[in-house]
Amino acid sequence: MKIIPHISDSEWKVMKILWNKSPQTANEIIAKLAKSTDWKPTTIKTLLSRLVRKNALRYEKMNRTYHYYTLIPEKDCVKAESQSFLKKVYGGALKPLVANFLDLEQLTEEDIEELKHILEGKKK
Repeated sequence: MKIIPHISDSEWKVMKILWNKSPQTANEIIAKLAKSTDWKPTTIKTLLSRLVRKNALRYEKMNRTYHYYTLIPEKDCVKAESQSFLKKVYGGALKPLVANFLDLEQLTEEDIEELKHILEGKKK
């Protein structure tokens, strides 16, 4: 199994753009992030470089333009981050996490039925 690198909150924003559409140029990524952040282009290029070093992204240089691609599927990163969160905050115990979220959230009948279905599937 491929080792999933730790991705910072800022790097997640870059990855989400590329998971949505890949490949993209650095300028396309910068333009999209300009809508939701006040980061300078050099900051974004630094984040891209870090993600390349972490083997989360790769790039191809075409003429003088870099085209970035993801190397790790979003679902794999979400799974790794979820496991890290569970271990860090709840000591790896799932029941307290679920109980805490159930206390915080209002569930519809549909939500409850879906959760029952998921749990029934785990019995098999």
